[in-house]
Amino acid sequence: MVITGQVGVDKKPFLDRIASIARDNGKDITLCHIGDMMYKEAPDVVPGRILDLPRLRLDSLRRSAFKDVLATANKVENLIVNTHATFRWKHGLFMAYDYDQMVELDADLYITLVDNVDAVHERLERDHEVNHSLKDILVWREEEIVVTESMSAAIRGYGCAYILARGFEMETAESMYRLMFESHRKRVYPSFPMTHVMEMPDVLAEIDAFRAALQVHFICFDPGDLDEKRLLFEAGAATQRGESTITVDVNGKDVTLPVSEVAEVAGDIDGQIYARDFKLIDQSDMIVSFVPELNDGKPGLSSGVERELQHAFECTKEVYIVWKPKCEPSPFITETATAVFSSVEETLEHFQKKGYIGDYQLSLPEQGSAPRERGRFG
Repeated sequence: MVITGQVGVDKKPFLDRIASIARDNGKDITLCHIGDMMYKEAPDVVPGRILDLPRLRLDSLRRSAFKDVLATANKVENLIVNTHATFRWKHGLFMAYDYDQMVELDADLYITLVDNVDAVHERLERDHEVNHSLKDILVWREEEIVVTESMSAAIRGYGCAYILARGFEMETAESMYRLMFESHRKRVYPSFPMTHVMEMPDVLAEIDAFRAALQVHFICFDPGDLDEKRLLFEAGAATQRGESTITVDVNGKDVTLPVSEVAEVAGDIDGQIYARDFKLIDQSDMIVSFVPELNDGKPGLSSGVERELQHAFECTKEVYIVWKPKCEPSPFITETATAVFSSVEETLEHFQKKGYIGDYQLSLPEQGSAPRERGRFG
């Protein structure tokens, strides 16, 4: 498997977690970190500065490191190559892999790991002493995804490239492990309202229990694992208070961002949410949507959820809906749904009958309890 992602995503500890999950299940994974291997080839290079080398030497080091990867691939059963698809650095934008070597490797999975823009920004400043703008980071992330998709399509064809967000890290690592070793599991896109239920703790608790229940049984591509919309809300609130900066908790520390810089990337954040969520649906087998009942008795059916359901239907995915309101769903819901259920338990029972899952136990939180701090509710 090849895993890509921009500098600052910090893939190494994440991959160590996957290797640990594999060991617990009696499987061995060999990890090849291309960056570490390049530094080993060049002991004279100061840590964190390898991308400042001239392109010719940088390319030579990468090819030399990848030759060792190819030799290792012939000796082990399960291999993860941690690399990048592109670099956006002082040399400008340039490729971070060699096509001929990727063809020889012939990996069966290509995954782009992504993280929140502010988290990447903090790591870049901390570990690499570079100050990429939020705009640079968002553009770089899209470049990494697109180039990885192109690489995988040219080498293996359609259907072997995936996007995964770090989100609640243990669950994302479990999903990646399942992609590698439990491909019989269904791939699921959990769909649920976000923005207009943020101030409803009871509804958030229901949604969080729904997400957790799916995670137990499936490979989940959860749109809530990236939480960048909150930056726009906080910047908007700061503007109303007449403040020019916001302070956010990122990777366990307070980071201050200019409101003007956040406002500048508002369109990029919204556009990437729109495009990425559709990509997550495309890489899934089915969509399972949770529609809660709001405090006034109306359905918590956002325009985003409706658009996701329509996209999944038009892509011939299985479409399942958990409909909690007492009122009947409209034909625009029922005519595009494979099946509609009244509870998460009923939905899981249906999946069990279809052979999608085995026996299950589901424990829903008590009404009014706060949701776990993960994804877009964090």
